[in-house]
Amino acid sequence: MAIFVLVLLAALGPARADKLPLHTAHRWIVDAEGHRVKLAGVNWYGADNTEFSVGGLAYRPLAAIAHQVKAMGFNSVRIPWSNELVETNPVVPDHAVAANPALRGKRALEVLDLTVDALAREGVYVILDNHVSRADWCCYEGDGNALWHSPAYPEQHWLADWRFMARRYKNQLAVIGADLRNELRFGATWGGQDPALDWHAAAERGGNAVLAENPNLLIFVEGIDYALDLSSFARLPVKLNVPNRLVYSAHDYPFSIKGVRTYDGYLKAIQSKWAFLRQESDTPLWIGEFGTCQQPRCLDSSDPKQEGFWFRNFIRFLRETDLDWCYWPLNGTQLSGHSRRFGDLEDYGVLNRAHDGPASEEMLRLLQSVQGPASAAKPAR
Repeated sequence: MAIFVLVLLAALGPARADKLPLHTAHRWIVDAEGHRVKLAGVNWYGADNTEFSVGGLAYRPLAAIAHQVKAMGFNSVRIPWSNELVETNPVVPDHAVAANPALRGKRALEVLDLTVDALAREGVYVILDNHVSRADWCCYEGDGNALWHSPAYPEQHWLADWRFMARRYKNQLAVIGADLRNELRFGATWGGQDPALDWHAAAERGGNAVLAENPNLLIFVEGIDYALDLSSFARLPVKLNVPNRLVYSAHDYPFSIKGVRTYDGYLKAIQSKWAFLRQESDTPLWIGEFGTCQQPRCLDSSDPKQEGFWFRNFIRFLRETDLDWCYWPLNGTQLSGHSRRFGDLEDYGVLNRAHDGPASEEMLRLLQSVQGPASAAKPAR
């Protein structure tokens, strides 16, 4: 009987104090009782690449990696996926799951299901991210993934695939959000006369399609220009059919901003693009991606030319603003794709090559320093 109860609880979703479903209240994400839930997560990529499964399964059991995520203090995982995965559901190649013999011969959607379930058993939330249409490493010019649609994957496919995913995970309570599309670029606009480029209007269509299937999901909407620009929010906010479900998302990397030499300069540079939302919007802001390399020079530096100068400033910004965030990536090794080779070092990764511990204790320490909320609870009003 005890074993049956444990299995049933795992199927129902994460064992946690938060009362589900989550929703938004002013600038916070909160649980059903109005208590703040700060998302402090990590991206686990691979279902968007040509292996069609999250990384690390060649080296360590799925359950062990999921447990490692929890043990390091992360409470959420953003899982990128491709439309190609949903529409073709290929068999995952054996080399991608070498340390998980039970996964051999399984199709991509089943492996994704098991990945979500493993995280749920650890009490970790999942945000599903439509990262690319055609499976590949993102991003490069000409990759065919710059917009939410392409000739091979028209908008109707994008909407249908999101409806499918929302239905598939409707009863898995660990899945709390849908990041509608990763890093719109190369012509995407926020508003405008061309519906083929207007990401604002498409985000409303996509968000409403997801909510029609599962009205309890949070809808994450990224800015344009590689998710670096949400500056048009004030004149044209996103409006969804279900209230209190919208979260704006920005990305930030050391190469995103040039010529910054001080913390004040960094704040000024991001303020006009997306950081203003923290003060001026009644909608939560989530940093869906940021990352740096594992070397000491990338983690802390007084030299503005080094990545560590940016990372020092960014971590300070997170401490001062108490924003929700998701580091890129968890993976310790690369998967296949443009300019990538399976098994090579993922030099931004939180995990080491064996996926059994942190690649950099200092990187993990810095991330852990901003995992907790500044205040334990933010009651909704």
